[in-house]
Amino acid sequence: MVTVKRKLNVSIASRGRIAIRPHDPNAEPPRPRPTNRVPRISKLMALAIRFDEMLRTGEASDTIELARRGHVTQPRMSQIMALNQLAPDIQEALLNLPATKGKPEIHEKRLRPIAAMLYWEEQRAAWREIVSVFL
Repeated sequence: MVTVKRKLNVSIASRGRIAIRPHDPNAEPPRPRPTNRVPRISKLMALAIRFDEMLRTGEASDTIELARRGHVTQPRMSQIMALNQLAPDIQEALLNLPATKGKPEIHEKRLRPIAAMLYWEEQRAAWREIVSVFL
């Protein structure tokens, strides 16, 4: 019996595609991934503001069109757009969250009940409660 050994470099690209290449000892090593990332909630808040601007200027006719463009469902687009209902100071705080390592502490799911509150003072009290626990 003959045993054949061969080294392969395996890299997983976006969307689950796997690339297999023969091992090249002279190839430079892959770049390390950044350790600090912008929190996802900050990105979602920025998207919500951008989508609201698109609706106001007529660049998009409604949230259904935005959902189609963003490749998400209409209910998900509504969840993202609900972030615009937060008090301005909370929106600013979300946009200015520091870069994090690992899992973020503040999730969009935790902010949904706050965004549903009618009064900004109630939102601010709930926000202070979240911030005191996580930050």
